[in-house]
Amino acid sequence: MPATAALQDWPCGALPAWSAPWLDAVQDPLGGRLWYETTLAQALPPGAAPVAAMAGPVLLPLLRRGGALASLTTDYSLGWHPLVLPGTDPAALAEAGRALAPLLRRRPPTRLEALAEDDPRLPPLLAGLRAGGLIPLHFRHFGNWREVLPEGMGWAAYLAARPPAHRNTVARKLARAGREFRFECLAAPGPALEAGIADFAAVRAGSWKPAEPAPHFDAALMRALAPTGALRLGLLRNRDDRPLAAQYWVLHRGCAVVPKLFHLEAARAASPGTVLTALMIRRLIEEDGVRALDFGRGDDGYKRLWVGRRRQRMGVLLVDPWHPAGALALARHAAGRLRAALGRAPARDAA
Repeated sequence: MPATAALQDWPCGALPAWSAPWLDAVQDPLGGRLWYETTLAQALPPGAAPVAAMAGPVLLPLLRRGGALASLTTDYSLGWHPLVLPGTDPAALAEAGRALAPLLRRRPPTRLEALAEDDPRLPPLLAGLRAGGLIPLHFRHFGNWREVLPEGMGWAAYLAARPPAHRNTVARKLARAGREFRFECLAAPGPALEAGIADFAAVRAGSWKPAEPAPHFDAALMRALAPTGALRLGLLRNRDDRPLAAQYWVLHRGCAVVPKLFHLEAARAASPGTVLTALMIRRLIEEDGVRALDFGRGDDGYKRLWVGRRRQRMGVLLVDPWHPAGALALARHAAGRLRAALGRAPARDAA
C-alpha cells in the first residue's frame, strides 16, 4: 500500500504522543527524544517553527521559516538523520521518499544538514524523493574528528600513539598537574552537578569564544543527560579552587563525544585545557571503558592532536526545479561544477 504523507506541527513543549514510536527507537542521547526536547526548549532559532514530515515508517524533524523547510538542526547539532521505525527496509524507505516529495515541492529548496555520509537510510530515501520530482544536491557541511581505539588499548598506549610533540607536552603537563590543579568529574544529578554547571558557565564566560546563540542549552542538556548515566562533566581547578577549564562528554555504546570544552583565557599559559582533556580521556578509557573518542563539530586544529580520523558531515538540498528558488539553486550548483571542472576555482557548496 502506498505511504501517505503529512506535515504536522511539533509543539515546543512536551513532544506529542504520536511521535513516540520514532523518537523512542533512537537510543543515542544526541539524536532522540532527549536531544529534541532540549533543542526545542532552549535552542529553537528565531522565527522558526518545528514541524514533522511523516510518511509511512519515516519521520523528518524539520524547521519551517515562512514557506521554506530545513532539518531541525542548530549550531549545536552534531548530526541529523531521518527517524525511521525499526525493521524498515530500503523499499519502504524509497516509497516513503516518493510520498514525502509532494510536501516538499512548490516551495524553496529544503535544506538537510549534518548528515553522515555512510548512513544507509539516505540512498533509498533520496531515490524516492528524486522519483517524486525533487533533485537532491549534495554539499559539504562540516568536519568531524574522531578515533576508534583498538581493542584493549589503555591510556599509556593511547598517549604513545599521539604525535610526538603533543605526547611529550601532555606527559610533562600531567607530571605537574597533581601539584598545581585539582581534577573533578561529575556524572550524577544533584547539588554537586549544579555547582559544576555554574563553574562550567564561569569558565565559558572567561574563554576566548564568542557568545553562545543559546546560552542555556548546554546546562539544560547536561541536566537532561545526568539521570541517564551518559554525562561526564570535567572541571580543572587551581589550588584556590577556581575553575580554569571545563568540558563535558556524552557516552553512548562505548563512544564518548565532547560537545563543548573551554578554558580561561587568563590561564592560557598553564595549558589547563590540555591538562583537563588528557585527564578526561584517561578517565574515559580507564574507568568508563570507552572504545571511541569523538570531538564533535568542526575542524579546529587541536582536535587532530587527540584523534586521528576526519569524517565529513554532508548536507542535501532537495530542489523543485520548477520553483524559482529551485531553478536558481540548480544554476548555481551547475556553475560551481563548471568552474571546478575548468580549474578556475573550487566548487561552491550547493548551499
